[in-house]
Amino acid sequence: MSTFTPPAPPAFSASSGTEKTARILTDVLAPANLVTALLLLIGWHSTHSWTGLGWGLLAALFCGVIPISLILLGVRRGALTDKHIRLRRQRLVPMTASLLSVIAGLALLHAVGAPRDVSALVVAMLVGLVSSTAVTVRWQISIHNSVAGGTVMILMLVFGPAMALSLIGAAAIGWSRLVLKAHTLAQVLAGTALGSTAALAFALLR
Repeated sequence: MSTFTPPAPPAFSASSGTEKTARILTDVLAPANLVTALLLLIGWHSTHSWTGLGWGLLAALFCGVIPISLILLGVRRGALTDKHIRLRRQRLVPMTASLLSVIAGLALLHAVGAPRDVSALVVAMLVGLVSSTAVTVRWQISIHNSVAGGTVMILMLVFGPAMALSLIGAAAIGWSRLVLKAHTLAQVLAGTALGSTAALAFALLR
């Protein structure tokens, strides 16, 4: 009985500086990394103490660490092409598992009395993940840019207009996804716009 081996991501020339830069940006600014960093930052800001950072760490466990760990396990077992899940048909199972992880984390945070901003951010991430999953059923939207777009808007809500500078990072992520041919321009722009659903949820709940 033969086993299915998913196709590998495209290999780029080792001498191509553009592709190497794009790959670094895609990896460093990946959704799990942005989610974790944002939760730690908002967690600290919620109390301006190490306690707040602890709340952020707890939320990051369920919203970032567990989801990416499940994806890496899928890659290791050969069920997924790579940690960025290039094939749309492979995305629904890990995204559903991530949803369950975020819901579990939200329930725990509510039970132990987490700061309002932290809980609001986790709800926002849940809204963003549900929206992205719904679109992914039909179309390969950019999850990278969905998370990046939501992150920029939430940073601006919490820290003010100066955080508009973080748009540079979101644009860099979009550029990297285009260079790596992981998405079309429409998918990148739609992903960025979809991030507004998470930001709206955060603004209403915080």
